[in-house]
Amino acid sequence: MKKLLIFAIMLAPIFANAQEDGVGLRLGEPLSITYKKFLDDNIAIEGMFGRAGINSNQYYQRSFYNNRPSPNAFYTSHSTGSSFAFNLRGAYHEDITDDLNIEVGYFLAYAGAGIQLRSTRVDYAYTDGAAGILLRDSRRNIDFGPELFGGGEYYFDDIPISVFAEIGMFVELLDRFGHLKLQGGLGVRYLF
Repeated sequence: MKKLLIFAIMLAPIFANAQEDGVGLRLGEPLSITYKKFLDDNIAIEGMFGRAGINSNQYYQRSFYNNRPSPNAFYTSHSTGSSFAFNLRGAYHEDITDDLNIEVGYFLAYAGAGIQLRSTRVDYAYTDGAAGILLRDSRRNIDFGPELFGGGEYYFDDIPISVFAEIGMFVELLDRFGHLKLQGGLGVRYLF
């Protein structure tokens, strides 16, 4: 029994959090449901699942020409749908409440890195040579790569809510190596 008690006391700092875990909604790119868990006073991990935004028209047109359905295929248009994004990330937080002279609640600045997986269905319309008949091709555009981000989160004193804003950069490693995508979002979390 003593060993169990000593083991529990040794594990207590791992489970004691100065910050509170939270679940919420992130509006932006990507639009996501977010879950954030603090591992200690400064380090948190976050998982997000939601809807990925689409890339530019030129991005999909270039993708079509790089992988034509037939040698004479000529791009005419495309539409997108059925998209999702999944992020796993870690962040370092620093309390800057006093630096900003905030007297009610507290404010944490943060920066971190993570990985992101994005998938979007792309439906292409194209012609194939002299026939002039409009043909269709449906593909799945999958992007994977690291992201860097930074932002700030305000924690209210009287209610279990925090609000945050952030900006970041996603770099594709899979599908189109080196393609950069600026991302950002505003959100709210319920703390528990």
